[in-house]
This record gives sequence, structure tokens and C-alpha cells, in this order.
Amino acid sequence: MLKIIKNTLISLSILAIAFGICLFIQNVFLTETLIPAVFVLAVFLIAFFTEGYIYGIISALFSVLIFNFAFSLPFFKFDFTIPENIISAVIMIIVTIITGALTTQIKRQEAIKAESEKERMRANLLRAVSHDLRTPLTTIYGASSTILDNFDIFSNEQKITLLKGIREDSQWLTRMVENLLSVTKLDGGKVKLLMNSVPLEELIDSVLRKFRKRYPEQEVIIDIPDEFISIPMDALLIEQVLVNILDNAVEHAEGMTELRLRVKVDEKRTTFEISDNGCGIDAERLKTIFTGCGGGTAPTDTKINSGIGLSVCATIIKAHGGEIFAESPKNGGAVFSFSLNNEENCDE
Repeated sequence: MLKIIKNTLISLSILAIAFGICLFIQNVFLTETLIPAVFVLAVFLIAFFTEGYIYGIISALFSVLIFNFAFSLPFFKFDFTIPENIISAVIMIIVTIITGALTTQIKRQEAIKAESEKERMRANLLRAVSHDLRTPLTTIYGASSTILDNFDIFSNEQKITLLKGIREDSQWLTRMVENLLSVTKLDGGKVKLLMNSVPLEELIDSVLRKFRKRYPEQEVIIDIPDEFISIPMDALLIEQVLVNILDNAVEHAEGMTELRLRVKVDEKRTTFEISDNGCGIDAERLKTIFTGCGGGTAPTDTKINSGIGLSVCATIIKAHGGEIFAESPKNGGAVFSFSLNNEENCDE
């Protein structure tokens, strides 16, 4: 229904503009010779900007009627005995059919290209998943089997060490599954964002609690405005973005001694910036860092999930109507930043 209303409004608007131009030409230049060309252009634009053939064909018929009634002798009277009127009608309909066919073909090719790109992304995602899941699953199976086979031989400390490893890998797998579910839901349009106005300080506190459970020894320097700020967002998803990026820094930024989370606010947008002073990101990796095409700066570490985690981040921020960037400054380290609108404006 919305598409019908949209296409109808587009058609009526273009016809109204064309009618106004024709009145201007008739009254200022005192000629009707250019008027058919104006209506032909209007029909072309309608066929181009609307979906299918029907709106263009109907607009062509309306254009013929308008031209015949208002801009050809005898004025304000229908007369289809004049050859020029019949020829104009035939030309407009032919232009409409050709334009409709071309635009339909272009849109179909674009849809095929978009679907092909999605399939490529899914294939890359599946490759990353199969590669990244194999190691923790093998570790969990190996550690549990070792405990069962040597239960009476191992000391309690040895058992606790193996069980801690199982727990860590299980937690990692849980995060991986959560990331994949987020990508699937948001990319497929199966869920709507649960937008609420969230106080910035409350958001940061929740993020830090989750992050410190995973990395209790890693300090995060916080730099946020002192004044009260409330931002419209799906809080759980934005928390996931921040935690994923912080996780990514801990996993990848070799030599890092400082991890900082900074928030800047202007009249329209709030920008979150996570920076570190680690090893940085090479230029080639920066080009595909949000596409989910694999691991990060240390591809030999199969437990790293930055490719999937960062593609989740990009999907979530895009769904919020925001932008996300990554850069590696010349003086070293990496900076990830994303911005959210201070007023609710997202792709649901």
C-alpha cells in the first residue's frame, strides 16, 4: 500500500510540475510547440522513478488528455481528430514502455548484484565461522575427555585448570553465537530495534561491567562529558558494539598499554571512540575490517573473532542510522569510532 501511495504521489507531482511549465511556456513564449516535449519528458521521468509500467502508461494517457484539453485547439475541449494529438499519444506510450522496460531491467540487475553480494558475504561468514569454531570445540572436547579419562590421576588443581579452559571456550562460543544471531536478525530485517532514550553514564557502566567480567585486569580509561546526556538507541545492541570493539582491542592490539573509551557530543550526534596504543592495523586490513571476511591483525590465532564481531558492529550501527569507522594513526595504535543521532532516526 505504501508503494502505491508513493508511486502515485511521484506521478502526480511530476505531472503537476509539467503542467505548470507548460502554462509558463504558453503564456510567456506564446507557443504550444514545446509542450508535447515537456509531457514526453514528464512521462519518461515517471516511468523511471516509479515501479513497473502501469504508472508510466497511465501518466502518458493523462498527459495526452491534458495536452488535448488545455494546450491544443480548440482549447478546453477534447478533440482526437487532429493527427498531431494522436501521434503525441503514440509517442508518449512508446517512450513509457521503453523506459519502463529499461528501468525494470536495471532494477532487476541491481537486485541480482545485491543478492550476489549477500551470498558472497554469507560464504565469507560461514568460512570464518567454521574456522573459528573448530579450535574452541576441539579444546572443549579434548579437555573434557582428558578429565574423564584421568579423573583419579589428576589433582584438583589440574582439573580446575582444565575446567577453567572449558568455561572460557564455552563463553567465547556463546559470544560468537550471539554475534551471528545479531547479524542474521538485523540483516534479514526480522526484528525491529527497541529504541529507548538511554542515559550515557548508565550505558557506559553496563558496558564496563560486562567487559571487566571477561578481562578483569584490563583497565579502560573513560572520557565522557560531565553533563547528563540521553541518547535514543537499542541499548543491548549498542552495548554489544562497544564490548565487541573493546574485546577486539584486547585480542589484537599487541603491545597495548592504554585502552581508552571517549564520548563526544555535539548538537546532532554523539560519537563513541575506542582507541589503543597497540600494534595498529595494516592498510589492506582496514579496507575489509567491517565486512566479516575473516580474522584480524593476527590471523594465526584461531580464537580471534574480530571479523565477525566487527561486521556485527557495522550492521548494528547502520540499523541505527549511524556511521562506523576504523583507522590506524601514523603514531601507532588503532581508533574505532561510531556516531549515533541524538534524535531517533534509524532503519527499522
